[in-house]
Order: sequence, then structure tokens, then C-alpha cells
Amino acid sequence: GFFLAERLLSQSTADWPVEVDMLERLPVPYGLVRFGVAPDHEKIKAVTRSFDKVASKPGFRYFGNVDVGSTVTLADLSAHYHAVAFTTGAQSDRRMNIPGEDLSGSHAATEFVAWYNGHPDFTHLEFDLSVESVAVVGVGNVAVDVCRILSRTPEELEKTDIADYALDALRESRIKEVYMLGRRGPAQAAFTNPEVKELGELEGADVTVPAEEAELDELSRKALDERPDRSIEKKIQILQEFARRERTDKPKLLVLRFLVSPVEIIGDEQGRVSGMRLVRNELYLSEKGTLRPRPTGVHEELPVQMVFRSVGYRGVPLKGLPFHDRWGVVPNEKGRVVDPETSAPLRGIYVSGWIKRGATGIIGTNKPDAGETVECMVADLSAGAILEPERPDPAQAEELVRKGRPAYVDWEKWLLVCEAEESRGAEADRPRVKFTSVEEILAALQKVE
Repeated sequence: GFFLAERLLSQSTADWPVEVDMLERLPVPYGLVRFGVAPDHEKIKAVTRSFDKVASKPGFRYFGNVDVGSTVTLADLSAHYHAVAFTTGAQSDRRMNIPGEDLSGSHAATEFVAWYNGHPDFTHLEFDLSVESVAVVGVGNVAVDVCRILSRTPEELEKTDIADYALDALRESRIKEVYMLGRRGPAQAAFTNPEVKELGELEGADVTVPAEEAELDELSRKALDERPDRSIEKKIQILQEFARRERTDKPKLLVLRFLVSPVEIIGDEQGRVSGMRLVRNELYLSEKGTLRPRPTGVHEELPVQMVFRSVGYRGVPLKGLPFHDRWGVVPNEKGRVVDPETSAPLRGIYVSGWIKRGATGIIGTNKPDAGETVECMVADLSAGAILEPERPDPAQAEELVRKGRPAYVDWEKWLLVCEAEESRGAEADRPRVKFTSVEEILAALQKVE
């Protein structure tokens, strides 16, 4: 959303002034950066400084604690704006669709990430960290984040902005083993090299890879020989170095597994996770020329008592917009929302980010993605293919929001919340101590205003 606002505001001229209102369901901004980036990755969160610069530009307004769909509707917005763009991301997870997935102790990684980051919708969740062995299914950066947070020492986490209740729970953790499971080989792992390298630098956990699973299969080696990739070669080097490591006296062990797929989560008599059944995979060359996994029929059981699935993410339907259920995105053409029946663009309605293209890339990937959407918006303006609002007046748009949500949070109020969080953090030598509920945020505002 900020990348889109930045690009739009850069188009503003005396002859064509641009004004951008950002409507956010939660009182606090930054979305994925605040609630998705791991608390021990403070440097990545520095991107908010550029967002703050966007918010300070003339023509930008922020309306927090405003839900599009209930507080205001798309029809409401269409009466006040020439264009409406949705940048709502991918808020839900994909399922594995295997027996036992709904047992107690089987969770979506998205929920765990939102929980330890203090997302107001997830603070009520509970995770039984008294277990000893955990499986994380998936080998993307989110899976790496979950493994790393579970493997960190309390002393490492105390230096971050992790939610206080999550820090307290992790202090009492009895987890000794964490397994990260990938269905394809190491060359196909989606995590980035800096992310996986960091796993080898944990203060309280050793990391290892089974030697045979760190080796490239024949098809992967052939593909790499035909199309060399320094990044993949470096990734293989990191993993093979992990495979050569000896166990030390660190209290936890993190094991990275490849070419295995869960086929069943096993439960005990109380309906809790007690293990996982895996099948060994092999890679084959598909008709599309990609390397795909297929089961070999060789099985094993992994003795774990908690499972996190991190096998992909999907958007959720937005009221008033078409939705591609299988892909988990709003159907669009370069950011123009289209009618799924006719493929014709819906005038003045746009998407950007993961709700546009699916959950791929890193935070920075959204910048060129937003640029593509803005190009379409500008072209549509030139062609007159935009909304024709009845009341295109900023004051009336603000009145619409105020009527639906008198307690909306503007940018100045957010800055007061931010200052209060940072002040609380300074007392504990932490970047910030977050407010983790809407009520807590609004109460804090009453104190500092």
C-alpha cells in the first residue's frame, strides 16, 4: 500500500494533483512489516522509514481502525474516489490436505507468526511449547522464521520487539528438536541464502542436514550444470557445511530435511499430535520441464508433538470484488481488477501486492509490482476509464470515515502510539514494546493525547 501511494504521489503535478487516502483495518500501519517480519530481523523493518516519508508528503492521509467492507463499503468509496486500490496481502494459509491436519497441536505457520508479532486478531491463540519435538512443513523464509524463533534462546528474543506474552511463553519452552521438512531437494528450497545461513549462527541450537539429503540428485545437478546459478550453488554449500557439523553441547537441535512429504499427522488418544508419517520422494522432470517430487513408497515416522504448516499462503475474498478461489487472488490484468466471466476490467478498481499476484517474493518485490499497477491507473485516467464519484471532495471522504468510525486513527495519532511503544521499549533496552490489541492501542492514545 505504501509503495503504491509513493508511486502515485510521485505523479502529482500542479495540473494533475494527486491525493491518496490509505484505509487500514487495524489502528496501526505497516501490515506485513509489523506483523510478518520476524522480531529478530530489526534491520528489515527499517523499510518503515521510507513509508514514514510517504506519509509526510502533501496529499497523503491515513485512516486507521477502518474496515473496508463493514465500516465503509466499496460502493461508499466509489462515491468519493476516482480510483480504489486494494493491497490486502495474503492473510490465510494453504492446507496440506492430509489426515490428522486438524489435531490439537497442528497449526498454520501464519497464525504462529501473527501471534508472536502481536497481531490483535491472534493474541488469544495458545501454542503448547511444553512439547519436545516440532515439525515445520515447508522450506520458505516463513518456515525458516518459525524454526529460528522456536530455536532462539530467551536472551536472544529479549532484545527484540516480540510480543510480551509470546516472550513469556517462549521463556518456558521445553522444545529440544525442530525439524524443517521440504518435499523437493536442497536446490529447489525457496528460502534465501542469508536466511538459511543465519540458522547456523544460533546461540542455543545446533543445525544439521542428513548427509544424503544435502547432496544433489542427478537431475538437479544436470539442471545446474546446464544453467549455472551462483545463488543455488552457494545455498548447496551452506547446507552441505551444515551436514558436516558435529553436535555440540547446545540444548536444541535444528534438523533440515529434504525430499520428504508428510502423508499423515498421527494423534494420541486425547486427539493431540504424537507423530508424523513421512514418505520419501524422488524428483522427476515434468512435461513443463520443471523438477517435481513424487513418492517412492518408502515411509518413516517422525516423533513430533507439534506441527506448523508453511506450504503457501492465499488471499481472502474481499466484499464486492471477484475472487479466484483456487489461486487465492483477485483476478486482474496487471493490477486492473477484471470480471472473471468476461475478462473486462472493472472501471477504477485495482489491486497490488500479494492479493494481486499471490504470495511470492520479498517485501521489496512489491515495489515494482505497485509501479505496474500505477502505470495502469495513470493510463486509465488519460483514457477516462476511471470512477466518476458523486462527491470527490476530501472533506466529504473524511466525513464518510468519521461517520462509520468516529475513533479512527490518523497519522498523527499513530505517531503518538509509536512514540509510546518505543518509550516502553527503551525502558527494557528493546526497539519497542508493542500494544497488542485494538483496545490497548486506543487506551494508550487517550493517555498521550
